This record gives sequence, structure tokens and C-alpha cells, in this order.
Amino acid sequence: MSAISERSIVPFTHFEQLREARAILGIEADALAELSRRLDGRFCSAVEILGGCRGCVIVTGVGKAGLIGQKIAATLCSTGTRAYFVHPTEALHGDLGCVGPDDAWLIFSNSGETEELTRLLPIIRAQRQSIVAITASDASTLGIQADATVCLGRLIEAGAHGLAPSTSTTAMLAIGDALALVISQKKQFTPQQFAAFHPGGSLGRRLASVREVMRPLDQVRIASESATIREVFVGHSLPGRRTGAVILIDELGRLSGLFTDSDLARLLEQRRDSQFDRAISEVMTKRPLTIGVDAILEEALQVLGARHVSELPVVDLNGCPIGMVDITDVIGLERKTQPSSKPAA
Repeated sequence: MSAISERSIVPFTHFEQLREARAILGIEADALAELSRRLDGRFCSAVEILGGCRGCVIVTGVGKAGLIGQKIAATLCSTGTRAYFVHPTEALHGDLGCVGPDDAWLIFSNSGETEELTRLLPIIRAQRQSIVAITASDASTLGIQADATVCLGRLIEAGAHGLAPSTSTTAMLAIGDALALVISQKKQFTPQQFAAFHPGGSLGRRLASVREVMRPLDQVRIASESATIREVFVGHSLPGRRTGAVILIDELGRLSGLFTDSDLARLLEQRRDSQFDRAISEVMTKRPLTIGVDAILEEALQVLGARHVSELPVVDLNGCPIGMVDITDVIGLERKTQPSSKPAA
């Protein structure tokens, strides 16, 4: 009986499976920790080249490294750096036509000796385009030809045989993410710009601007701070679902306070009926929390959650109200993004 067939009859218990999985994660985590410690000025050089590229970042790689490259190209695009993936074989058969004179290359290869890539390097050099390499050693063909090389070092692949790309691709992915995010920060890429690139799904909704989700003034109860509580509630009703607060303004039209349904309930509980015919400014919340119209919904959610409030007035640069973010509207948006629990018909 062969060794393989003998091993196949030995049970691979759940305990052993978990032990092996934890060992694999540990090897990859240790590799990332060591890689983090060894990062040096060559990483900064890579950031300068890619971040300063006036054209596009052309990402390439073969096999598993190429798949990592495709992900990093997508991450660069979504964080403010124009990029796309070109397979080196396709590049050698016509796709070099899509590369512009101001483009730069980001090349992934653990060995730095992959034939398709080494054939491509002289062509890139002839075009005088910059090369950033993510590879094991700067002494490899790729490392020598690159303008900036981020070295992964000698890595041990995880798993029983240590053959399948695992630790090396994890390291490439982490370095690629680090490059993309540091470049994004260097470019001062804003959440609003990120939102513009992610308009769909739950993320898109959470990154929507306050302007898109707020209730405009014609759907909000608004009154003068000098009006009485009775005047406010009798004379400022609106059709449809009402907000749980009244926006109060001063004589210049600036936000001066907020009066909520909870404030009204408190007066009723305390039997302070006489207060209903006095100025609402006496019991309103002065200097309430506000948010700007160009903020993203995520910021509004953080304020609502951290301060345990249900309404957030939206104001312009002069402090004048232009709308309201109501928690019930936000909950409605969140529900729209949740997958249905009903089985498909």
C-alpha cells in the first residue's frame, strides 16, 4: 500500500483541522508582522512614484500574483488613483497599446524571474516608464530593473507541503493595500470622493451626502423662538409622517433651538400646562447639535448614535436651517439595504 493511500485512511479530526488552520494563520500573521518591521524608505519611494503618476498605474502579475494585482488595481481606483490590470502575456500581444507615456507600472512577482515579466521589462524601460516592484528580493531581475522595490523577503508558504502560494500572496495583498491607502492619504482623498466612487448598495447609502437623505424645510416643522408652545403645535402641522422635533429660529432666521416630542411629554408629565402659553424659547434645547449639508450620512449616524438623539438639524454656513436628518428616515434607508429573509419564490 502506498504512503498516500495509507494516509488517506487516517482520520483528519476536527481538532487537527483547527490546529492546522491556526498554524497557517499564525505563519501568515507572523510574516506580516515581520514585513511591517522591515518596511523602509523604498516603500516611500514607491508611494512617490505611484502617487505622483500623471497617467494611470498599470498593474501586472502572473498566476496568483496576478490575481492579487487585480484586487490592488481595484483598490487603487476606489481610493483615488486611476489604475487597471494588464496581463503580461496580453501586453506582449497587443495590450501595450493601452499604455500611455505618463503611466507607471506596479508589478507583483514573488520570484521576480517569471518569464512573461522579464520579457516585458526591457519594453517598459524603452518607454521610460517607472516601475514599482513587489517581489521577494531586490537582487532578482525584476528587483534590479525596478525604480523602487518593496522586498517581501524570504517567505515560507503555509500548509503541509509549503507549495501553494499563501504567505507570499498574503504579503503582496497587504503591501498593495498599504500602498493604495497611503497614496490615498497623501492625496488627501476625502470621504465625499470615496462616496462618489461607491454609489451602490449599503456602502453607497451610508456614504450618501446629508443633502440626499435629509428632509427639506418644507417637510420640517419650523417656528419662531418667540412663539408659544400652543401656537407652534396648533399652527405648524404638516401632512405625512411628521418629525419628532420642531426647529426654532431667531429673528435673523438662524437656528436657535430645538423642541422635541420628549420635551412636550415632559411638560405634560410635570403638569406644567401654563407653560404652553409662554414662549417656546424658555424650554427649548438651546444650541442643539447640527450637521452640514455636505457631510456624509455616516457622520450623521455617528452623531445620532453617540449622543442618543433622534433629530439632527442641517444648517448652512450662516447657521440657518435648511433641513433635518430624522432617525426614522435613516432606519428606513438601512432596511432597504438589508437582504430579504424571505425564501426565493
